[in-house]
Amino acid sequence: MSDSTTALPRVLLVEDEYLIRMLLEDMLADLGYAVAHAVGTIAEASRIAAAGAFDVAILDVNVDGEEVYPVADILAQRGLPFVFVTGYGEGSLPAKYSSRPALQKPFQTEQLRATLAGLLAAA
Repeated sequence: MSDSTTALPRVLLVEDEYLIRMLLEDMLADLGYAVAHAVGTIAEASRIAAAGAFDVAILDVNVDGEEVYPVADILAQRGLPFVFVTGYGEGSLPAKYSSRPALQKPFQTEQLRATLAGLLAAA
């Protein structure tokens, strides 16, 4: 493994649908990101959000019937940037998170690239 691999921005990916998670992992690799953690449950995501090493997070709003907002709360407390991914539209986010970026499913690689670049530049 080369030294350049460790310099890639690291992503926490929270998505319960396996095929979508795999697609997102491929998209992230194509964009030059390293997936530090890819998880499909709120419990695992909360644990990693609290203590994991990563630079930015992608949070599916509905994870196996549970809302991801407790994970978002942890990330906000840590000051880590994140983007919501939702099939319900940006207007479906609670007021507390209405100013946070959200990608509407399905989205294109370029939308993901621009959103993550903006989050990391602002961090």
